[in-house]
Amino acid sequence: MKTILYSTDYSENSAAALKYAYEMSKEMETRLVVTHVFDYPTVLGTEGLDEPFPHLEKSAFRSHRSKLEKFCEEHLGNVWNTPDIILEPFENKNVIKGIISVAEEWHAYLIVTGMKGGSAIREILMGNTTKSLIQKSPCPVLSIPSDASYMPIKNIVYATDFEDEDIYAIRKLAEIAEKLNAQIKVVHITTKEEYQGDMQMKWFKGMLLEKVAYNQMSFELVFTEDVFNALRIYLGDTNADLMVMLEREHKGLFKKWFHRDLVKKMESYGRVPLLVFRGSNHQLFYFNHAL
Repeated sequence: MKTILYSTDYSENSAAALKYAYEMSKEMETRLVVTHVFDYPTVLGTEGLDEPFPHLEKSAFRSHRSKLEKFCEEHLGNVWNTPDIILEPFENKNVIKGIISVAEEWHAYLIVTGMKGGSAIREILMGNTTKSLIQKSPCPVLSIPSDASYMPIKNIVYATDFEDEDIYAIRKLAEIAEKLNAQIKVVHITTKEEYQGDMQMKWFKGMLLEKVAYNQMSFELVFTEDVFNALRIYLGDTNADLMVMLEREHKGLFKKWFHRDLVKKMESYGRVPLLVFRGSNHQLFYFNHAL
């Protein structure tokens, strides 16, 4: 059975992501692993005590198991107590390394995390934890705005920059879309100076259709002088339930499109969850991972 991993810090900001991960796991018929990464001294206040380490370990895991149970019951009710939902507190001094360790242990299909603010894209830009997780995660990361409500995912927008890795990401995305019976709208948004955009789209579409057999895909090329605003309008016009991007270390769409002078515009971005694939791990994850 495939696994969706949800990580929480017990905050109200992460509650929407728990509900989203739960509903998505039901639709996709996957296991849901709920984790919290903690460090003994920080959480238990045990610095300087002489209590043997094994006692600290048992106490810490009991404490966080109880906290996870209360958090799930508060936000999901009694439905969380099923064999397909597993609570796994995990000890690590580094939160990112801890989440990744749990993801690797369960061969996670994707990681779901909550956002502090209303905009997932803004949090990607400004939030170091989310950025670090995306840069190091062995699987895609789904970021849920704190006030988002789960709606069945039927319209998925994939913003492409015609990278080779886009094809691998869309191949994996098609597996998700097929489970959800969702439409994938592949869009390239660029300035009018990119006069070869139509030729690139034709080439990219041909390459993609050779490698991805999914019949609910459409392609669109949008020319604009304001890329961010055009994307925001496109998401609204297509009733997007999910936005998807590929992030590369040196030339990802975030770096190309979303500079700091656009942060204020991001306030109006909306409440669309954001799924991010990391370009550098596609060979490791997409073909060799046991799912």
